[in-house]
Amino acid sequence: MVKIGVLGLQGAVREHVRSIEASNAEAVVVKKIEQLDELDGLIIPGGESTTMRRLIDKYHFMEPLRDFAASGKPMFGTCAGLILLAKNIVGYDQPHLGLMDITVERNSFGRQRESFEAELMIPNVADDFVGVFIRAPHIVQAGENVEVLSKHNDRIVAAREGQYLGCSFHPELTDDHRFTQYFVNMVEEAKEKNLV
Repeated sequence: MVKIGVLGLQGAVREHVRSIEASNAEAVVVKKIEQLDELDGLIIPGGESTTMRRLIDKYHFMEPLRDFAASGKPMFGTCAGLILLAKNIVGYDQPHLGLMDITVERNSFGRQRESFEAELMIPNVADDFVGVFIRAPHIVQAGENVEVLSKHNDRIVAAREGQYLGCSFHPELTDDHRFTQYFVNMVEEAKEKNLV
């Protein structure tokens, strides 16, 4: 069984833990840097990206997270987590982790009260996946090695680049665990490759 961490500094942590466990993997809430060593994959949850960045800096997580990425272990960013993974953020000079070759725009679907649900088609996952969008970003541009997994109204809302997975919505806020399962499968494949 693979062990998947949820960065527990801020955001929808408990819901991700529930979704990971429903996908037959072990879940760990990560609050200390040393915990990263025992993980096979990591989810950076939704929340508020600037607050999360402040906490990442305050608890000295930035370099350990980059080292985790450099080791080839899969990472999944949802909503604010997607912003943290992106190499470019519209209106900002500097990225956060800067790992995924995408440009994102924050709050591009409107404010909190304009939150909504939409049925999405995600190949190899579901053709009827309900995405929950809360102050969601979207991917404005994707690099040539980025696989676009889903769009909503012509805006990219889910993508994958190698070991990185990102989405604009909150897959953990429904009882449909198929997108989390997709990430768990990525983690299992990566672990098998490293063992071979």
